Amino acid sequence: MALLHALVEVRGNTFPDLQLSALHVHHGLSAHADGWSEFCAAACAAVGVRFHCERVSVDRGDPRGLEAAARQARYAAFAGCAADWLLLAHHRDDQAETLLLNLLRGAGVRGLAAMPDERRLAGGVRLLRPFLAMPRAEILDWLRQRDIAWVEDDSNANTALRRNFLRRRVLPVLGESFPDPAGALARAAARLAESSALADEIAATDARVAMRGDTLSLAACKTLSPVRRANLLRHFLRHLGLRAPDGRQLQEMLRQLEGAAHDAAPRFRVDGRELQVSGACLGLRPGHAELPPAALPWRGESRLDWGDGCVRFCRSVGEGLSEAALQRFSAIELRPRRGGELLRPDARRPRRLLKKWLAEGRVPLWQRERMPLLWGDGQLLWAPEIGYATDGDLLATSGVPGWTLSWEVPDCAPAG
Repeated sequence: MALLHALVEVRGNTFPDLQLSALHVHHGLSAHADGWSEFCAAACAAVGVRFHCERVSVDRGDPRGLEAAARQARYAAFAGCAADWLLLAHHRDDQAETLLLNLLRGAGVRGLAAMPDERRLAGGVRLLRPFLAMPRAEILDWLRQRDIAWVEDDSNANTALRRNFLRRRVLPVLGESFPDPAGALARAAARLAESSALADEIAATDARVAMRGDTLSLAACKTLSPVRRANLLRHFLRHLGLRAPDGRQLQEMLRQLEGAAHDAAPRFRVDGRELQVSGACLGLRPGHAELPPAALPWRGESRLDWGDGCVRFCRSVGEGLSEAALQRFSAIELRPRRGGELLRPDARRPRRLLKKWLAEGRVPLWQRERMPLLWGDGQLLWAPEIGYATDGDLLATSGVPGWTLSWEVPDCAPAG
């Protein structure tokens, strides 16, 4: 209510053209939720402000807890609102509680910086917290002086919720020995926000050398000190839109990345996504459709679907696999890799494991795992990125009809 009436005063005194609207998020967690929505709607109508109630669904089984699930649903509603600016009424006491909560969770400097006074949400809306430096008591006095009514959330009395426990049990005890503990904690959060901003600047500098698009070079990381390496990894995960894991998991990731050999491919599960080392770089493994459960026979079609891509077969002359040679096989089919395949794509070189050819060609690991291989009566005839088998007279020579193959993968260059 304080924020609503303060903005109405600003509009009336300074910015008469300011377009105001109010968004109320209805979590549906309290028996009084409908009443709160009605109260807010009436308060907005009384001062001529448009009102919108957004009902959200909160996952009560969220392993992070009910508070975290409600916050996620609330911020999704915030990100989707049709506004340029979104103002929230968090105050200095909220900031102190957030710092304590994050400190007790073992958060790093970014978490201890607590709530920023301004940031941009995923939907492009700019979020502001104009009351963040004001004590709660001052805001309540301002409301009383103007005889403005407000509603107290009944869950604020429930000390089983951690934030309420800190507000009602911990901060009052701290106040017995320390003057204005909430103010001191809020000032500490501001200093930590400066440290977090400095760490971000350092990470951005390191990223210019170590990051290429959505991948992170392990070689570049190894030139950094351990603390800058950890800082850069957090920056990289945020760049990918992932929440950084806790300190122990982050240190384990760093340990495995430090020891990763050129052909090692450790995987990590972070915030519901999977990352993997490939070609001495760390990146996200793309999501994919399922591959065919069995061999896929080819009977002259121009296209065979393969997962979320396809293999194209194009008639040619003097290129690819000889049409006459293919007709000698009783069964031609696409199959996924199983390991141990041998191929000689170069007649001047010996037959070698396909794994060696792929590693030598620096083919990304996710492609190696999903690539289709063309077989004729148990003989490997073609592998994407590597080429056609040169054994016997398999290749179409000048003037001879043939077939060329290519593997087309969404958002990737065709592999052929």
